[in-house]
Amino acid sequence: MAVGGLGFIGYLSLASEFIYGEMGATTANILVGVISAVIDNIPIMYAVLTMKPAMPEVQWLLVTLTAGVGGSLLSVGSAAGVALMGQARGIYTFFSHLKWLPAIALGYFASIYVHFLING
Repeated sequence: MAVGGLGFIGYLSLASEFIYGEMGATTANILVGVISAVIDNIPIMYAVLTMKPAMPEVQWLLVTLTAGVGGSLLSVGSAAGVALMGQARGIYTFFSHLKWLPAIALGYFASIYVHFLING
């Protein structure tokens, strides 16, 4: 509902013009992945789909990759991370996940690099 409301009042079109118009599709899609680390990737992808940015297929593939993998940068960005923190209280915490952030970030950027190697 929140994404629909933002679209209704015009904020998504403003965000789309700035993010995809000024920054370019590649930078915007990488930023979408980083944002999905904080906000769940389903509303993020819904917002991108609602924005309807004009992008080639390779950029649509990139945004789906970055939104999915970027959610794992922080444990709160993925349903699996939230579920694990709920089940392993005191053992697996937000801060214990942060020690893995450099490795996950390396994997995030490596996946983007491989995406462009494969899809040009």
